[in-house]
Amino acid sequence: MAEQLPVNFEFRANQTFNDFFPGGNQEIIDHLKKCLDGTGEQQVFIWGDKGLGKSHLLQACCHQAHQYNLDAFYFSLPAQAALPDPAILADLDEFDLVCVDNIGHIAHDTAWEQAFFNFFNRHRSYEHKLILSANAAPQTLDIQLPDLKTRLNWGLTLKLKPLTENDSINALIFKANQMGFEVSPQAGRFLLTHYDRDLASLWRLLDTLDRASLAAKHKITLPFVKKILQHPV
Repeated sequence: MAEQLPVNFEFRANQTFNDFFPGGNQEIIDHLKKCLDGTGEQQVFIWGDKGLGKSHLLQACCHQAHQYNLDAFYFSLPAQAALPDPAILADLDEFDLVCVDNIGHIAHDTAWEQAFFNFFNRHRSYEHKLILSANAAPQTLDIQLPDLKTRLNWGLTLKLKPLTENDSINALIFKANQMGFEVSPQAGRFLLTHYDRDLASLWRLLDTLDRASLAAKHKITLPFVKKILQHPV
């Protein structure tokens, strides 16, 4: 099934719960873990601004599900113009856990809305688990099929909180430690001041700094960061 999907469905090895810096979102992680171990809600909807880690959390859910010997499937829906044939949903009801990123992208696509509604009903009838994400709350998504919109509001809806400035600095330090090097609080504050604060952008910066540090055999100090990223000392 997976080989036929023209969507982003791979599991990323470094996107587990242990690799996620929670900030003020530990309660969301706890609810997701309860969903997976069968002590929580069957359906969870996570929403929040871009760059807060929604995709990471859905990936982490799949990794955790595998530890429980559950069949898990993740995919990220592309923008509406690039949506694949909704027939890809045909066999997904067989999975114990399905995680769908960017569910709001199906809004106004009649075929996709109907296909997802049908998948939802089949999947739920097996008492399987469904975790969804979007940039907005389910009740505000511009879904046209009323019964589908109602179902998206079932279960538990959780809003991701943005990281505070201190949280973001600590997240950078945490991620760098996971990658095997150190970033000082001063260097972290500099990065937050001069670059996008969404986590994906910051992780890409860390990758750049890590490669430069290894090549130059130099610690990641504030002057080194400024030099590599072409800011004057």
